[in-house]
Amino acid sequence: MIPLIYVEAEVMEHPRTQAILARHPRATLVPIERYGEIFNSKQQHFALQKSRPALILARKHANFVQPAPSAYGVGGDANFYFSHMLNCLYDCRYCFLQGMYRSAHYVVFVNYEDFFAAIDQHRDPQRAHWFFSGYDADSLVLEPVTAFVEAALPFFATRPDAWLELRTKSTQVSHLLTQPPLHNVVTAFSFTPEPVWQATEHRVPSIAKRLEAMRALAAHGWPVALRLDPLIYQPTFAADYATLLEQIFQAVTPAAMHSVTLGPFRMPKGFHRTLQNLYPTEALFVAHLHERDAMVSYAPEVEADMVGEVTRLLEDYLPQARIFPNLPTSAPLAPIDVRHQ
Repeated sequence: MIPLIYVEAEVMEHPRTQAILARHPRATLVPIERYGEIFNSKQQHFALQKSRPALILARKHANFVQPAPSAYGVGGDANFYFSHMLNCLYDCRYCFLQGMYRSAHYVVFVNYEDFFAAIDQHRDPQRAHWFFSGYDADSLVLEPVTAFVEAALPFFATRPDAWLELRTKSTQVSHLLTQPPLHNVVTAFSFTPEPVWQATEHRVPSIAKRLEAMRALAAHGWPVALRLDPLIYQPTFAADYATLLEQIFQAVTPAAMHSVTLGPFRMPKGFHRTLQNLYPTEALFVAHLHERDAMVSYAPEVEADMVGEVTRLLEDYLPQARIFPNLPTSAPLAPIDVRHQ
């Protein structure tokens, strides 16, 4: 249940706002002028808010579609990302959002049509352009609240050159299972091995439950994909990832797997410092990590070994053309500046 909903005055009468409010009649409604006055307030504690976050409904005014970081890409001619939502229901200790944002509240920009118009401006009917929706939030976990996928599918159904990635750790695939599959809408599930999931991915559904959702989509004809980002080092790293991949490909046949991406844990120093202050006893933020340039990461040889080992494991199941290993050189994007949104 969402206990509190802030709504910008500008979108109070928007049909999507009214639909969301109707689904949460017991929530306290607080009108605001701009979402930044709540979301960017300095007097906040991310970890405390995470236990009972509010929902903020707002309008985005600019920068609807952005060039994707170099770490994103699965062979398209051009890659872009967009964020119709900020923040995530889950509480993954390694997530850079906790270091980037001051607030744990969810922001939903209800003017989806402006995002779709911007995608139209960036796409090219002669080339395959990818649009990634899961950079600043999980693409599916709040679908029962946002109905974003419900709005997006008709748009992408008429634009076969525009590819949409829905990146998720959730099992919220019910709407997709009621719709005819689209070749250009790929649901990409993120996984870490069982010990990492148990230690760091709080509130995230079990591997078995996510695999069941993935299997159901594949059986329905939807393209599915695997995202092993970030790779987290442990002494039993190789054995853990071998077990994970065996679980995955027992549930989903290799033929149904659109692509796999993988890359090691990395985080800007400032974000890492924020997470250390939030969770000072969290072993993830001290074990095996090094400072290098402006980033906190594993040593270069450890990163290379991790990516190389998992790539070799994947090659037992998939052709190289569907595996996209990555040793990223770019940092996550800068925090949202609400003055220009």
